[in-house]
Amino acid sequence: MSETDAPLKLRALRTSDEQAFSQAHQALAAEGFEFGLHYQPGMPWHDYLRTVSDQALGLNLPQEWVRNTCLLADVDGTLVGRTSIRHELNDFLLNYGGHIGYAVVPDQRRRGYATAILRQSIDVAHALGIDRVLVTCDDSNIGSVKTIEACGGQLENVVALPPANTPRRRYWIG
Repeated sequence: MSETDAPLKLRALRTSDEQAFSQAHQALAAEGFEFGLHYQPGMPWHDYLRTVSDQALGLNLPQEWVRNTCLLADVDGTLVGRTSIRHELNDFLLNYGGHIGYAVVPDQRRRGYATAILRQSIDVAHALGIDRVLVTCDDSNIGSVKTIEACGGQLENVVALPPANTPRRRYWIG
């Protein structure tokens, strides 16, 4: 399935998403990636939903965090990924993290979902008033490089992400 065929929709988290979300979080944690930002398996789901809602409103943000919108990527009722759209950039996000962080659940990869998630995330960012969107990825993540470039990303530079000095690509999308 190509991304243009994928009936993928970004949407807010729901009370009915707890099990699928937890499974996605565990699958990506096994790869060293945090699917649910600030989510801890076993935490009351309603608390997590409140945290996500607060973050979108800029309330009760952890130190060094900015207002952000977390949306799930849904294909016909199946959770295939997520996106986090940061409404502004602090120093860390400007240098390493960007406006958009996205992920695809491992068993849903290579179906065009990453590109669909990023394209729709860019639209959300533009609707939030972000004209130029910064998206970053590890230099070694060829899938993300291709995804970002397919969405119009223009490479600005490659920087060293501390503490391991991992090469990180910084792309701007207009």
